[in-house]
Amino acid sequence: MAKSKTVYVCDDCGAEHPKWVGRCSSCGAWETVREFKQSPLKINPVGSRSELKSLSHINRHNENRIRTTQTEFDTVVGGGLVKGSIILFGGQPGIGKSTLLLQLCGMMAEAGHAVLYFSGEESEEQLAMRADRLGVKADKLMFANESVVEHIIRSISELKPAVVIIDSIQTAYSESGENLPGSISQVRESAAQLLRVAKAMNVCIVLVGHITKDGFLAGPKMLEHLVDTVLYLEGDRQSQVRLLRAAKNRFGATSELGVYEMMREGLIPVDNPAKLFLSQRHSDVSGAVVVTSQEGSRTFFLEVQALVAGAAYGNPQRNVTGFDLRRLQMLLAVLERRAGFQLGTQDVFINVVSGLKIAEPAADLGVAIAIISSLKNKVVDPGALIIGEVGLGGEVRNVGQVRRRAEEARKLGFEHIILPYGEHKNMRDLGLNITPVRSVAEAVDVVF
Repeated sequence: MAKSKTVYVCDDCGAEHPKWVGRCSSCGAWETVREFKQSPLKINPVGSRSELKSLSHINRHNENRIRTTQTEFDTVVGGGLVKGSIILFGGQPGIGKSTLLLQLCGMMAEAGHAVLYFSGEESEEQLAMRADRLGVKADKLMFANESVVEHIIRSISELKPAVVIIDSIQTAYSESGENLPGSISQVRESAAQLLRVAKAMNVCIVLVGHITKDGFLAGPKMLEHLVDTVLYLEGDRQSQVRLLRAAKNRFGATSELGVYEMMREGLIPVDNPAKLFLSQRHSDVSGAVVVTSQEGSRTFFLEVQALVAGAAYGNPQRNVTGFDLRRLQMLLAVLERRAGFQLGTQDVFINVVSGLKIAEPAADLGVAIAIISSLKNKVVDPGALIIGEVGLGGEVRNVGQVRRRAEEARKLGFEHIILPYGEHKNMRDLGLNITPVRSVAEAVDVVF
């Protein structure tokens, strides 16, 4: 008979070690490695095997997605929840994961889909109170305070729902396991059982997952590879803006971004993010520039603020919020070497207003102009939009989907667009004042 074995697992990253160590060799955290008793895997060699089929003979179901009727969420997951899929939904405590899922459950139940919501962290009365606050009322939405995986599977088999929510996978446990709920082996076993049920019964299961202090999903890394889709709900808890993005999606793109605003009624989708992100913009302040960020099929317009001041305390500071620090250091070196601006003795602070993080290089030129605007203490034209990637030679490079950015900018009332040379030839019909530039130095001359 197989015996249980002892494993040593890091609480932060889920890495396994052959023996106990004070510091995890994978993530570098101290005092996070704990001892677990791992039950042997029970495999029944007897049973019917799955039938092998030719790819051309496998049935395709046209209606294989469940639409939540919330466009923001459906766009991020690729058009709706896929039947038979399993989704891992992560985010910081209190960011709004349970709130958003409860709202979506109510919408799907009102559309006629049977939905089961299992919570191991809240009682039925607490769930009902939250549902009343959010205005969620649907007969086909059923709750239970349940954590035992076998009981959850029995309910799924009896009621045959379309969607099942497990809040959270860290509280779920299997009666066949020997460890406490939340342990590595319990999370792994619970997720594996739920995966088999999702595929066998063609039901979509959403697992709510906690994250570590470093922002990664807690539990074994295998959990992220096991599921079909990994969603993150992000945002600053001091801000009302919440961002939903897919880190993994087997049934759609991972480039789409959903924007929500936290209100008393719950998480409200933002149809026009530009109005939200630019609503408090001050057009008479130096160092403020509007840039674009392309997230999948959506174009976001964001205000970048720069502040340049003399370093009074020794080494100059380089602080960023929503922008890559290494990218900023590269831009400062280019401005000093290629454009002749002395920034080596200056403190430089960059802030992307709204809480959104800019990951694409199309904002390089706008950030560089914002820095020079603050250095010169000259205001940039509030009706100007600046687009372009900056190279190490000081040249301004082309970026993707420039015409789409320009069309969206025209709708928002921008009149002047500064962009890379060559991109302007196909946009003469837009009726905008378009200025192409070849280098950072040329862009500075145009703006100031």
